Amino acid sequence: MTQQRLPLLALSLAALAAMATPLPAQAGPQNCPPGLAKKAVPCVPPGQAKKWQVGNRIPGGVPWYEVRDWDRYDLPAPPDGSRYVLIDNDLLRVAIATGIILEYLGRY
Repeated sequence: MTQQRLPLLALSLAALAAMATPLPAQAGPQNCPPGLAKKAVPCVPPGQAKKWQVGNRIPGGVPWYEVRDWDRYDLPAPPDGSRYVLIDNDLLRVAIATGIILEYLGRY
């Protein structure tokens, strides 16, 4: 009798495994798709990431807006000597003294 139950048990377990729904992929920062979350610049399409290069200076004449309400964007206070700026909905952390881009934080 136990030999008859073994195939039935195996079949039942296989059916349960097939019905199990996979867990959704974990979204990265700001609920971006998993594929973009794994990029060097998280949650930014490859073409956009090339627009602002870390280590480069913000070009003169480019209008920018300093983000003083950084907590609204779920950001920590900027480290000393840097500030957050918005340029065409791109959020960057920039060195105050030099204007060099320290970090690209994505589109907002």
